[in-house]
Amino acid sequence: MPDHDELDALIARLEAEEAELVLDRFTDDDAWTLGTWLRTAAVERGLSVTIDVQRGEHRLFHAALPGTSADNDAWIERKTRLVRRLGHPSYLVGRRLARSGTSLADLGMDPYLFVAAGGCVPVVVRGVGMVATVTVSGLPQAQDHALVVEALHALRDAVTAAR
Repeated sequence: MPDHDELDALIARLEAEEAELVLDRFTDDDAWTLGTWLRTAAVERGLSVTIDVQRGEHRLFHAALPGTSADNDAWIERKTRLVRRLGHPSYLVGRRLARSGTSLADLGMDPYLFVAAGGCVPVVVRGVGMVATVTVSGLPQAQDHALVVEALHALRDAVTAAR
């Protein structure tokens, strides 16, 4: 378990990352681009992950790679539910809880329905707010989170270049 200084530094980095990951738009085509980017990256890297992109309850992209199971889908649902409720990346929420010594149950959230494990990030559009979620499950939580962030950076850069 990281000490308080390490957690504080990680939380600060995650908060800065969250602030910079704002898109100018997010369409259904962008959801497909994001999902296929994640799937291609996972296949090329030999990762066993499940990938999910949702706008509210509407699933825009879903892919389960070899080596995953229905358990990954259950993790995705719990991570996504947390991000929809709190509006912040699941990894950031988990690190904040670890730092404060509190749990989701302390916040009145059923741990069977919510999980503060990394891998779900809100898709935020400038001037609009959170419009969707993108989630990866199958790796250690920091790696799930990093893969999603890498994909969002790639999408943001592609959208910016297309202008």
